[in-house]
Amino acid sequence: MIRSLVGGAAIVAVGVSCVAGGCSSTTIAIKEKMGIPKREQLVARVNDARDGQQEAKQQFASALHEFMAVTGASGGDLEAKYDKLRKEYERSESRAETVHSRIKDVERVAEALFKEWKAELAQYSSESMRQASQRELEATRARYDGLIGAMRAAAAKMQPVLAAFKDQVLFLKHNLNARAIASLQGNVAQIQTDVGNLIRDMESSIAEANAFIDQMQKGEAK
Repeated sequence: MIRSLVGGAAIVAVGVSCVAGGCSSTTIAIKEKMGIPKREQLVARVNDARDGQQEAKQQFASALHEFMAVTGASGGDLEAKYDKLRKEYERSESRAETVHSRIKDVERVAEALFKEWKAELAQYSSESMRQASQRELEATRARYDGLIGAMRAAAAKMQPVLAAFKDQVLFLKHNLNARAIASLQGNVAQIQTDVGNLIRDMESSIAEANAFIDQMQKGEAK
C-alpha cells in the first residue's frame, strides 16, 4: 500500500514538474524509475516539439490571413477588426512560447541521454562492441544536431514576425480610423513574405523531426 502511494506521488511530481518548468533532470530520472528510458523520453519530446511547430505554423498562417482581411477591408466596425487582429497576435505569441518551451524540453532530455551514453562506453569489456556503440552514439548525435539546428532556426524566425504583427496591432489600436487601415496595406507584402519564409522553415524542421523519430524508432526495433 505504501509503495503504491509513493509511486502515485512520483507520478504527480512528474506531472507538476513538466507543467511548471519543463522536464528537469529530476523528472527525467523519475520517469526512468517508472520504466520510461531516456530514448523514449527524447522521442516523446521531439514529437511534442514537432506538434508545437505544426500548431504555430497554422496559427501564423491564420494570423496572416486575418491581417490581410483587415487591411484589405473598407468600412465596417474598426474596433471589431482590431479585436480580431489582436486575438490572432496573442494566439500566435502563445504558440511561439510553446515552441520555445518544447525545444528546451528536447534539449534537456537529449543532453541527459548523450551524457549517460558516453559515460557508459567505459563499462564495455569488449573493445569491438564499445567502438560499435561509440559509432552509433556519434551517428545519433549528428542526426540530433541537425534536428535541433533546424528547430532553433525555425523558432528564431518567429520573433521578427511576431514583432511585425505587434506593430500593426498597436498601430491599429492607436489609429482606429480608415486612414490607418489604408496605411497598413503597404506592409502586407513584407509580412506575407516573412510568414511564408517562417512556414517553410517550420515545415523543414517538422520534416527533420519526423526523420529523427523514425530513425530512433527503427533503432528500438533492432
